[in-house]
Amino acid sequence: MTLMRKLLAIILAASLVPVFQGPAEARTRGKITELGVPLQDVLLIGGVVAPGPGGATVLWSVSSGTPAHLNAIDPATGAEVARYDLPGADGSYAVDVTPDGSVYVGGYGDGRLYRWTAQDGVRDLGRPVASDDFVWSVAPGQGATVYGGTSPGGRLFGYDPATGVRDYGKLSPTHAYVRSVSTTGGKIYAGTEAPAALFEVDAASGAARQLPLPDGFNPAGQWAYDVNAVDGYLYVRFGSASPGPLHVWDIAAGAWVDKLDAAHGLDVSPPDEQGRVYLIKSGELVGYDPRTHAVTGTGVSITGRVANSRGIGWAELGLPDYPGKSVVGMLWRGLMFRYNPQTGAKSFVQTAVRGEPIDITALSEGPDHRVYAGGFLNGGFAAIDPETGQTQEFHTFSQSEDMVSHRGRLYVGAYPEARVYSYDPKLPWNSTEYSPSPEPGPAPNPARLFDFAADKQIRPRAMVSAGRYLAVGTMPDLGQLGGVFALWDPDEGVLKVSRRNLVKDQSIVSLAYRDGVVYGGTSIYSGQTATPPTQPEAKLFAWSIRENRLLWEMTPAPGKPAVSGLTFDPLGRLWGIAGGEVFAVSPLLRKVVSRVTLSDSESTAGQLVYNPRDLTLYGTHAGSSVFSLSPLTGRHTVLKEGPVQQLAVHRSGDVYFAEGPKLLRYEPQTR
Repeated sequence: MTLMRKLLAIILAASLVPVFQGPAEARTRGKITELGVPLQDVLLIGGVVAPGPGGATVLWSVSSGTPAHLNAIDPATGAEVARYDLPGADGSYAVDVTPDGSVYVGGYGDGRLYRWTAQDGVRDLGRPVASDDFVWSVAPGQGATVYGGTSPGGRLFGYDPATGVRDYGKLSPTHAYVRSVSTTGGKIYAGTEAPAALFEVDAASGAARQLPLPDGFNPAGQWAYDVNAVDGYLYVRFGSASPGPLHVWDIAAGAWVDKLDAAHGLDVSPPDEQGRVYLIKSGELVGYDPRTHAVTGTGVSITGRVANSRGIGWAELGLPDYPGKSVVGMLWRGLMFRYNPQTGAKSFVQTAVRGEPIDITALSEGPDHRVYAGGFLNGGFAAIDPETGQTQEFHTFSQSEDMVSHRGRLYVGAYPEARVYSYDPKLPWNSTEYSPSPEPGPAPNPARLFDFAADKQIRPRAMVSAGRYLAVGTMPDLGQLGGVFALWDPDEGVLKVSRRNLVKDQSIVSLAYRDGVVYGGTSIYSGQTATPPTQPEAKLFAWSIRENRLLWEMTPAPGKPAVSGLTFDPLGRLWGIAGGEVFAVSPLLRKVVSRVTLSDSESTAGQLVYNPRDLTLYGTHAGSSVFSLSPLTGRHTVLKEGPVQQLAVHRSGDVYFAEGPKLLRYEPQTR
């Protein structure tokens, strides 16, 4: 009997036997080859301009990585002055200097606090708030004292080397983030996530009061993302990482006195001798006088999607055309900018901050049959030659949530705002959003097609080629539940369908397509884990493209929080993975016809793909292993243990998967 006939027999039998438990037994064997790290780049988030080793002014900035690193950069040359490991930190938004010269770093990943001094270098001070794993912001107090804000507990803390940590507690019972912190005159100012709230806390007594918001400002969906206290004024930028309105609060008057539109984060500079501060506004470095409200352009154009300063301040450069003090700052990919107010001299310098390996978050075969990889946080976009396994091209790009080939293009889903791009590999790369100096004239490639920011979505977690259409499923932002199901028509350039809450309060995290129907797997969770779910278990649904309606939904894996992977075998069974369970559904019968238990895991991580070359399913299980599974018998084997998250099958039959930043290839060999 041929293998296809055997498969047909199993399919027919499965319609009569609803549950099958397959033994753990190897069916395939093959070779695993490590292909190296295809994604490596610089990502800087938090920074400050302050004295460094030896006392000279440097640009301090933390580069994300495993571990993250605290970098000191010479503002005159861009050279590396010092580099320190931050064990336990993946990166940092929170970098500042206290009056005694200590540089403090609050990390994310494990929520640790670090202190650099010229005498001792970097010391790990542990978690200032034991329950919270993210320090969002730190700000100086008196002497060596620092204050900071955390999530997911939404707490404010202080740290004094002489007395240790002081926990000021939660500022608000309804907020999970103290996103931004600044200090002046014995007061701590702190901003929260949406709906935005702003607090003033007495550092000595701990007494807190909520400040009024600007007249006419609606805090819904807005964060108090940046708070900077400078020279008697409080600068509060509301919104997100993208440009937003910067409101100015006169501390002595207790009133909002001005507003600057389209201001970038994350900081404003200390004042010059005339009281002006410098910041990035509408893509340009500008000076701002809070007394006259005058805005003065500098001609320093700062382009790109995230033109936020990673530390901005003053330094004496000792260079021609840069007399006295100059404004200096760092951008997110290690590019430094400089401006001298006396001469108008300006320049950009690529600094020597070292790139870090980037965890792979998306894998796909492209329309040109190369393997494409996208990365976490730092992002990045790489094309790998399937013959040699070597990276052929790398570009700076956004964090990728998913990638899929569709009608000659590679579609990329990007975080945040659930953005979707189309990349044509036959044309030159030209990212007007992510290149420091994009080529003028040529059309963007990848081209941004649409996003779901208006629907409060943050991650386009699932995409599939669905005949004429591209199907997309998303996860919502913090405080939201309910993803979007969408169909994009590339011929017309429009969204044919865009439906939020297709399955009530559930995100859409996996998609498959067959015969005019899109099938989706859901997750009970939002795109941000701090949002509590309202539903008990994940669903599987079917959407008819022709009828433009939801056909049905069901629970394929009772009690599991996510159906994270879906794929079809040749005879029409829809296979899925939910935690430690792999199941097959008959779309005709609308019921589970086979089930294989790998473990009792309730993980939301897992992928599943079908390999037509060897008629085998391949999957990642709970972020802990990659496995193969026979749809004929249910027999399965672990091919490799490790932190495997991403998986793709190439038309050659080779299986590509990722362990953190490393790309690996499995070449099956049938018995």
